[in-house]
Amino acid sequence: MTDDKLNTGQKALQINVDAKKYGTFAEIGAGQEVAGWFFHVGKASGTVAKTISAYDMAVSDAIYGTAERYVSRKRLQAMLDYEFKLLIERLDKARGDKCTFFVFADTVTTRRDEGHGWLGMKFQTQPHEAPSQIIIHVRMIEKQSLRQQEALGIIGVNLIHAGFYHFNEPEKIITSLMDDLTRERIEVDMIKFSGPRFAHVDNRLMSLQLVQQQLSDAAMFTADGEVVIPGEVLYQKSVLVERGSFRPITKTTLDILERAREQFLREPQMKGEEPVILMEMTLHSVLEDSTMAHRDFLDRVDLLSTLGKTVLISNFGRYYRLVEYLSHYTQKMQGIALGIPSLRGIFDEKFYADLPGGLLESLGRLFKGTTKLYVYPFRDPAPGKFSDTPRGESGIWMREAANGQIVTAENLQVAPHLRHLYAHLLQNGYITGIENYNPDYLSLFPPFVLSKLQSGDASWENDVPAAIVESIKRGKMFGWQEKPVAVTA
Repeated sequence: MTDDKLNTGQKALQINVDAKKYGTFAEIGAGQEVAGWFFHVGKASGTVAKTISAYDMAVSDAIYGTAERYVSRKRLQAMLDYEFKLLIERLDKARGDKCTFFVFADTVTTRRDEGHGWLGMKFQTQPHEAPSQIIIHVRMIEKQSLRQQEALGIIGVNLIHAGFYHFNEPEKIITSLMDDLTRERIEVDMIKFSGPRFAHVDNRLMSLQLVQQQLSDAAMFTADGEVVIPGEVLYQKSVLVERGSFRPITKTTLDILERAREQFLREPQMKGEEPVILMEMTLHSVLEDSTMAHRDFLDRVDLLSTLGKTVLISNFGRYYRLVEYLSHYTQKMQGIALGIPSLRGIFDEKFYADLPGGLLESLGRLFKGTTKLYVYPFRDPAPGKFSDTPRGESGIWMREAANGQIVTAENLQVAPHLRHLYAHLLQNGYITGIENYNPDYLSLFPPFVLSKLQSGDASWENDVPAAIVESIKRGKMFGWQEKPVAVTA
């Protein structure tokens, strides 16, 4: 059987007839389906050392220790660690020279609206080897519990099979997870590789792969590079998001965020609560240059980490999709910090030709909850200069921009037939201008700062926060090269 033609049953059977793989299945809650596949296809005696379902909470606590939440990463890790240790203690002496041991575990809940769960495997690839590990978090989209359980069984078999046979190809592991499944049934919004077999794997790139391979619409990781599920960060928290390319981060980038945060904190709904700050990058902005995408992506993430920011990587081209995503995890206030060019894009009707309700539908979905746009001013260049000046001629463009008109949320001109709609959103506080901005930052546009950086024009350093300047130089990011010192005779 060739690997690309294996269905779920064939994958389970391939593992069962492989005498070198032997282990334990531990499943809590609705996750009773994975071990069932290995019994169903036959020859399970060659694979299954033990199956256990600690369904009762008291039993689960007695085995794995107490937990605040039973469907959690912490509980999954306790299951994997305990069962693997027990497996080695009981079987290593008898079978360890000819077997590689593994533990598969999951803890899952199914619900009519949406189930979710944690799945993982801890496994050896060679006898007596220190174990490696893969854990994932899934959201089950099906509305029926039985269908959710079936999807869980399939993705569990996919995870075990991919871990065994593709451990040297982590991107292929991600691809294999969705075999015999669709996004209408299940999505994977977090994956983490660890252990000696995955020492070379950067889990931030694996988060990018989840979105790029369409296993999820978005993925998230903290400033220290830890991959997380959105619920761990966003659950019932107010959120302030700034979208950008961050290539590089300029003084304007931070001024937009800080001024928006000041106004966000003054909103009556906030009541002194500090919001979660997210820096969002869209998949389009990350993959714009496919030849440098991974290195470039990590450089941008490293710069945001320097500032202590949590990163969201998404495929949300439209802002209302971002709002709908956040609303899945929190009903509290959402703020979006953006500039005039992005606001113009929101009111450009050609972007919504595929929506039955067009622009009006998109705005209804954007402002459905307690969403507010905080808009940073923009200095338009002299008439005609923006479109006529090549991007590479950054000095020319910057001089023209410095003399241009300052456009704010209050004086922005939209299409004549949209003026009353825009005035309604402005007067009712859905859109508000950012106050106390620094006028000197209105002409700092990342593409032109980047152009100076790459051309050897040292004035780019004045446009970028000092800590970011040092990081760019140290990492030689974005094509920066130190100019050689001229030697005189």
